Amino acid sequence: MTNATDRKSAAQSAKASKRERRESPAQQPKLGFFGTLRWLWRQLTSMRTALFLLLILAVAAVPGSIFPQTNIDSTRVTNYLAEHRTIGPWLDRFGFFNVFSSPWFAAIYLLLVISLLGCIIPRTRKQVRALHAPIPKMPRRLDRLPEHRECTIDASPQDVLQAAQSVLRAKRYRFRVDTTAEGVPQAIAAEGGRLREAGNLLFHTCLVFVIIAVAYGHLVGWNGQVIVPAGQGFTSTASRYDTLDTGPLVNIANLTPFSINVNHMDVTFEHDVPSTSPQYGQPRDFVASVTAKLPNMAPKATTIEVNHALDIASTEVYLLGNGYAPKVTVRNAKGQILYADETPFLPQNNNYTSVGAIKVPGASPKQLGFFGFFLPTASFSSTQGPTSTFPALNNPALVLGLYEGNLFPDGSPQSVYTLDTQQMTQVKGSDGQPLRLLIRPGQTVKLPDKLGSITLDSVPRWAGLSVRYDPGKMPALYGALLALLGLIMSMTLRRRRLFVKVAAAADEGEPDDRRTLVTIGGLSKGEDPRLPVGLDNLLESIVKRTGKP
Repeated sequence: MTNATDRKSAAQSAKASKRERRESPAQQPKLGFFGTLRWLWRQLTSMRTALFLLLILAVAAVPGSIFPQTNIDSTRVTNYLAEHRTIGPWLDRFGFFNVFSSPWFAAIYLLLVISLLGCIIPRTRKQVRALHAPIPKMPRRLDRLPEHRECTIDASPQDVLQAAQSVLRAKRYRFRVDTTAEGVPQAIAAEGGRLREAGNLLFHTCLVFVIIAVAYGHLVGWNGQVIVPAGQGFTSTASRYDTLDTGPLVNIANLTPFSINVNHMDVTFEHDVPSTSPQYGQPRDFVASVTAKLPNMAPKATTIEVNHALDIASTEVYLLGNGYAPKVTVRNAKGQILYADETPFLPQNNNYTSVGAIKVPGASPKQLGFFGFFLPTASFSSTQGPTSTFPALNNPALVLGLYEGNLFPDGSPQSVYTLDTQQMTQVKGSDGQPLRLLIRPGQTVKLPDKLGSITLDSVPRWAGLSVRYDPGKMPALYGALLALLGLIMSMTLRRRRLFVKVAAAADEGEPDDRRTLVTIGGLSKGEDPRLPVGLDNLLESIVKRTGKP
C-alpha cells in the first residue's frame, strides 16, 4: 500500500515539474523574427479574428450614418463645421465626414479580406482531400458507437444488403460493400453530408466576393443627383449635376453624355376622403414622362417611376423626389430682365409647404436675394403663419422676403434652398417692417427703393433624379445569393457515417439463411440531434423493402 502511494506521489511530482518547465518563460524557446511573423499570421487567419474584424467593420460604419458625409451633402458638412468649431475639425481630421473613404476604414476592410482568405485557402485544400478520401473501415463492434440499432428481418442477408444500398443511394450517401474472404457481401460502410463543409466554404468565399465586389463598385462607380424642372432636360456631364460623387478611379471626363428631357410630371394625391382623414393629401403615384437619348441613337420616350429605374448607358436613373419650381422673372427699375428661370423649392411636409431662395447675382449695385415659402394651396393663420393645406395647386402663392448685398461672401458652396445673409441687409417696407411679398401666378409685384419688380409666371413641377453607375452591384447580389445557399447547406446538412452489418439469424442454435440479423450503427461529426431518427428511418426503409421484423 505504501509503495503504491509513493509511486503515485512520484508520478504526480514528475507531472508537476514537467508542467512547470513547460510554462516557465525561461524554458520557452525564442520565436525569433520569422517565428513571430508566423504567429501573427496564424492569429490573423483564425476564424475568431475574422468574426471580430467583421464586427469591427460594422461598428466602424456607424459614424457614416451619424455624421454628414462630404460625398453625399457637402453643404451639411460645412454647416456642421461652422456650428461645432471645437470638435468639428478633430472629426474632420480623423475622417468622420468621409468614413467609407478613410484610411482606417480601408485598413479594417483589407484586414478582413486577408483574414477570410487565410481561413478559406487551407480549409479548401483540406476539403478537397476529404472529398477524395476513401470511406472509413467498418468498426468491429457497432454497439460501441454513439447510436446503434439491431433487429431480425424475415429476408436473406443478400436481400437486406441490396435494400440498404437502394436506401443509401436514394439518400445520396456514398458507400462501400465489404465482403467475406469467400466474396460474400456482409456489411456496408456509408458516408453522407460531406458537402456541409463545402457549404461553409462557399459561404465564406462568397462573403469575400461580396466585399471585393462592393469595393470594386466604390472604386469605379459614381452617382449624381440633379433637379430637373418639367419641360427641361439635362446632359450627363460632370458640370451639370447638382452633386456628383465619384470613385477614386473614375475619370469624370469619360462619363457617357446621354441626355434626358423631363416632359412632364404626373403626381396623384388622395382627395376623395374627408379632410380630417389621415389619408387626405397622401401621395398615390409619381410618374415622370421623359425622353432619353444616347449619342448617335434616336430619342426614346419612356417613364420613370418610384422603384422603377431607367436603364441607359449602363447606368440607372431613379426618381427620388418631386416638388414645385416656380418660374420667376425679376426686372430692374428700367424693366431689364435680371433673372428668369424655374427655381426649385424644397417640400417640408406632406402638404408641400416648400422653402427656397431666389438669388439674383446680376442686380446692381447690390445683389438681391429672395427667401420664403411656396404654398400649393395657400392658407394663413395667426398661429401657424403661411402654410399649405393640400399638396396640389389649388391656391398657389409665393410668400417671400428680400435681402440685398453680397450673395456669396466667402465663395464657399451654398445650398440652392437657402441664403447666406452674413453680408446682406434685409429690405424693409414703407412701414419700416421687414418686407413681405405675396405673389400669385401671373401677378407682378413692384419692389421698394426702385429695386425693380418680380413676376410669378407659372408653377411647373420638378423631378429629382439620381443617376447611378455601380458595376459591383449585380456581382454582389449573386455573391449574396450564393452565400445564402452555402449558409443553408452548412446549417441543414449533417456529416454522418452509417454502418450496416448483416448475418444469418440463429434459429434454435442453427443459422437460418431465410432470416437476417441486422445491426446498424452511426456517428456524426459535431452535434447531430437527429442521428437517432436517421438510424430509425434507415432501418424502417430496409424493413419495408424486404419483409417483416
